[in-house]
Amino acid sequence: LGYVQLGQSSSSLSGGESQRVKLAQFLSKESGAKGALAGPTLFIFDEPTTGLHFHDIKKLLAAFNALVDKGHTIIVVEHNTDVIAAADWEIELGPEGGDKGGCLCYEGLPRSVK
Repeated sequence: LGYVQLGQSSSSLSGGESQRVKLAQFLSKESGAKGALAGPTLFIFDEPTTGLHFHDIKKLLAAFNALVDKGHTIIVVEHNTDVIAAADWEIELGPEGGDKGGCLCYEGLPRSVK
């Protein structure tokens, strides 16, 4: 989020930007003993890659992997196939959204999403 200005109001951030700021805040607390959460944490992200460049998605996945390596659990609602392919477990709902969705289409190891 290099384009965000110091002192910028958090209300001016998009949902994805806000999620990434919260992730960065947690990671900064996690790296120092003071303020770190005790025990594993469950993170839920809703489409965190929206508006991200391909290189930034790789950085986000690296941050996710760092959290998992420390024993945390991450649930990601996502349409980006690179993020889905990086998952340990995939649950696909559909076949569409709204009234035409909500059915379990697939559950298991990540596969090639078409």
